Amino acid sequence: MRYRTLLSAVRPLVPVLLGLSLGFTLSLLGLTWMEEACGPRGPAGRHGERSGPGGGRGGPSNTVGQGSAIGGGGSSSVRRPNSIVGNVEGEDYQPRIVPYTRPADQPRKAKMIRPRYISTELGLRERLLVGVLTSRLTLPTLAVAVNRTAGHHLPRTLFFTGQRAPSRGPLGMNVVTHGDERPVWNMYHTLRYVHDHHGADYDWFFFAQDDSYMQAERVKELVGHLSIDAKVYLGHPEEFIMNVGDVDGAMGGGSQGRYCHGGYGFVLSRKALLDLNPHLESCRDDILSSRADEWLGRCLIDTLHLSCSNKQQEQRYRTFELGKNVDPEREEGPEFENAYTVWPVTEPVLMYRLHKRFTEIELERTYHEIKLLQAEIKNVSVETPEGEKGATWPLGVNAPYQPRSRFEVLSWEHFNEEYSFSCIDGSPKCSLGGADRMDATDIVETAVEQLNARYRPILRFRKLALVNGYRRFDPTRGMEYTLDLSLEVSTQRGNSRTLVKRVHLVRPLGTVEIIPMPYVTEATRVHVVLPLTVHEREHVSGFLASYANQVLETHENAVLTLLFVYDPFDAQKVNEDDIFAGVKAEVGDYERRYPEIKFPWISVKTDVPSQLKLIDILSKKHPVDTLFLVASVGSQLTIDFLNRCRMNAIAGWQVFFPIHFQEYDPQLVYRDPERQPTTSQEISRETGHFDRAAFDEACFYNSDYMAARSRMVAEGPPAQDPMAQDASEDDDDLYGLFVRHSSLHVFRGAEPALHHTHLRRACNPRLSEGVYHRCHQSDLESLASRSQLASLLFQQEQSNST
Repeated sequence: MRYRTLLSAVRPLVPVLLGLSLGFTLSLLGLTWMEEACGPRGPAGRHGERSGPGGGRGGPSNTVGQGSAIGGGGSSSVRRPNSIVGNVEGEDYQPRIVPYTRPADQPRKAKMIRPRYISTELGLRERLLVGVLTSRLTLPTLAVAVNRTAGHHLPRTLFFTGQRAPSRGPLGMNVVTHGDERPVWNMYHTLRYVHDHHGADYDWFFFAQDDSYMQAERVKELVGHLSIDAKVYLGHPEEFIMNVGDVDGAMGGGSQGRYCHGGYGFVLSRKALLDLNPHLESCRDDILSSRADEWLGRCLIDTLHLSCSNKQQEQRYRTFELGKNVDPEREEGPEFENAYTVWPVTEPVLMYRLHKRFTEIELERTYHEIKLLQAEIKNVSVETPEGEKGATWPLGVNAPYQPRSRFEVLSWEHFNEEYSFSCIDGSPKCSLGGADRMDATDIVETAVEQLNARYRPILRFRKLALVNGYRRFDPTRGMEYTLDLSLEVSTQRGNSRTLVKRVHLVRPLGTVEIIPMPYVTEATRVHVVLPLTVHEREHVSGFLASYANQVLETHENAVLTLLFVYDPFDAQKVNEDDIFAGVKAEVGDYERRYPEIKFPWISVKTDVPSQLKLIDILSKKHPVDTLFLVASVGSQLTIDFLNRCRMNAIAGWQVFFPIHFQEYDPQLVYRDPERQPTTSQEISRETGHFDRAAFDEACFYNSDYMAARSRMVAEGPPAQDPMAQDASEDDDDLYGLFVRHSSLHVFRGAEPALHHTHLRRACNPRLSEGVYHRCHQSDLESLASRSQLASLLFQQEQSNST
């Protein structure tokens, strides 16, 4: 029994013991074999020596340390891993000297310089360049009219004049002076200039006189349908005075060519211009002509055998000759309406009237094309799986936004002609003013016009009142309206009645446009301005601690200026009892802690501490290019916000009024012991909200402020506008100043990087009514959310009842 128990315990160890025994045995055998193969290491058998025929152990010679298998008696030689082959004694060794030769210098590869634009590298060119031939007398009149009517529709427009005394052209016009007023020489220099400076940048060139009106969009569309590989000379053909073949012998056989009339303009391809350039000088010397367009036509026929044509690749060049004493607004007919150019235009007013008429024609065609597209969409929608229901209303406008949850449902705003019942501050009713009232008035008038246009002449509608109005902004399509209108309907027989009709309207969004903005950097120094009143001195310690942590420790490019606001009573005893003595002492401590930093401060005495009075004092002490950041004692400045202030405030272009995240009262929000405030700045609906009623922080340049302030003084006190909103009526704050007295962009947006700690604000009743109302409203909304306040009231009622 014991034997079986012992055997069962030892049996699992048998493979391990066998493996160890076999391993030790093989290791010992291998070590013995290696030592016998290496042999003894006596004086005559050292590594690197060779035994003679009778020396050593006898037998054939054996070189130790070689990797060969030669040995006496069939023994093999194995090299140790650490053996080194030495020199054999008595063996002659002739070293071979290898001279050092410097390698030949390899030719350095030229650095590949890539162009700035990919279009240059790919050989892509602009489509059209327009050259207008003008003179010294017509440059400030007809040429300016051409630039105003067609310049902004064309990629590049140049005005060529031959005046001898070059002068600065009108503002916004590219004028090239040649110094020779002769028409032929002006044309010659124009073609040379275009070839030398723009020949490699454009595919097509259009030349015209300044007394011709051109439809720029049609000319661009024309060259867009032509091939750039052909030699094209396209315009209004005119016969030469005498046969070109008879005069110059270029056409041969008495055939007669044509030239393009310069008054109607002509199109010249790049290929034709490149081939013509070597012959321009000879044509200037050999061809005699008093007309520049006729001279060019003769030159093209003589050198390139290219005659003018009004049709190229199924594209016809249409022109219209304008008679004397003609009213453009009464001109009709396909020849006039489809013309690319109109000639002659004798005065600028006539050119503007032509432009107005052609703009109306294009607008009518656009509306007609829209109707055709809508009809096509309606016909095609029948073949879709949804059928006629698949077509959206209005036709061609994006479908309404479909919310994915109840939190994404777009709410409607209820209004009438006087009041809005969806106020921002949560009030059940507020007056409708400003842009909102203008929008409501415009949409009601548009609705009545659409009804009259649809039912005329059978019925005629007249608005009596707006019963109900509803609107909402759909980000996918635009502003939607639903109106209940009280209308008086009249028939052709004179019968009338009153009815209420519901209409639906959509103001669609336009095409997204990228607006070019001036270049700004994040290296601008920010001058932080902190106004302090007697009620805010208790909270300045938190602001200074946050400022030191975020700005001073990181060596941010910013300077803090403190404005101590004294009322007249406190200012009289400032030497005996300074109410800001503690703040000044704390500022001194920070200056000793950061010796390289100085905190400038200014004392101001006023009974109405408005923002404009304070900035007026500060503005005079700084240069015009200073970037100001007006902050409040509750602001928590961060690096991200300072950079955003630098990027969003643009001198002469834009001012920035951020909407800070206002934190709720921690005593109300964190009443639950299980929930404690976190150190991180958390943005949630439970901890705070973006305060749209506060305009405490502002970023602007001193030059913009001075310009707006001067304009405010020049305009005098604003007139009482019943349609103006409260936010822009007040001139006591910076926001009202820039809205009413400057043409700058006022950028107002939520700023998640700017937090505002909770503190009770002391609203000054001496300020304007709008500023005081917003201050009081912001103070109340910063207590807690509505659900939190309701919960506290419910708990208080329960405790009182028990």
